[in-house]
Amino acid sequence: MTRKRAGAAPRARASMRPMVSTDRLLAFAAMSFLLIVIPGPSVLFVVGRALAQGRRAALTTVIGNTLGAYVLVVAVALGVGSVVERSAVVFTTLKLVGAAYLVHLGVKAVRQRRSLPAAFTGDGPARGGLRTLWEGFAVGVANPKTIVFLAAVLPQFVDRDQGHVALQMLLLGLIYNAIAVVSDSVWGLAAATARTWVARSPRRLALVGGVGGLSMIGLGVTVAATGRTD
Repeated sequence: MTRKRAGAAPRARASMRPMVSTDRLLAFAAMSFLLIVIPGPSVLFVVGRALAQGRRAALTTVIGNTLGAYVLVVAVALGVGSVVERSAVVFTTLKLVGAAYLVHLGVKAVRQRRSLPAAFTGDGPARGGLRTLWEGFAVGVANPKTIVFLAAVLPQFVDRDQGHVALQMLLLGLIYNAIAVVSDSVWGLAAATARTWVARSPRRLALVGGVGGLSMIGLGVTVAATGRTD
């Protein structure tokens, strides 16, 4: 009986070990932070939405971006991410779809720039939160920077000896998304604050709306022109 209890103790201690070590979590969080703080498609899109539509639209876009990014995490955890990362055709197709969507939204923002003053004062048509959420989601799930990072870097921080590889990836993905939410929200709120000052002049507000639309068009062109060519 004594031997059984002595033998059971190591197994019990092993089962209590964390799924992902603290060192791995901190290293992944640090690398994620370095990637996220550098403005990319998601950040620039959030800033554009904040300047064009305000704080609420910016935060809704952040949520949509986050949901889209976590879909990528799930895809990597299920093995789909490796297919996207290895296949130039699949990667390029996804990248071009995201770029085309950004250009479409940018053109639409430029065309509607003169209606921004009315929308800001509540005289214009209300913009649905679900629509803004979906637009953010579409940009987040088609973000080339996030696709490459999650497909190429995320698996390297998994401890395969611990098992539960997919669950480890999902946990690490939550850390990545938590950092992204904080960073993107700060960008969006800062841009929305600047918009409040700009909104004192309808002409300035319309100008900012046009600049935001042109920025999205430029962003879409940049996303389409950069990345893998193999």
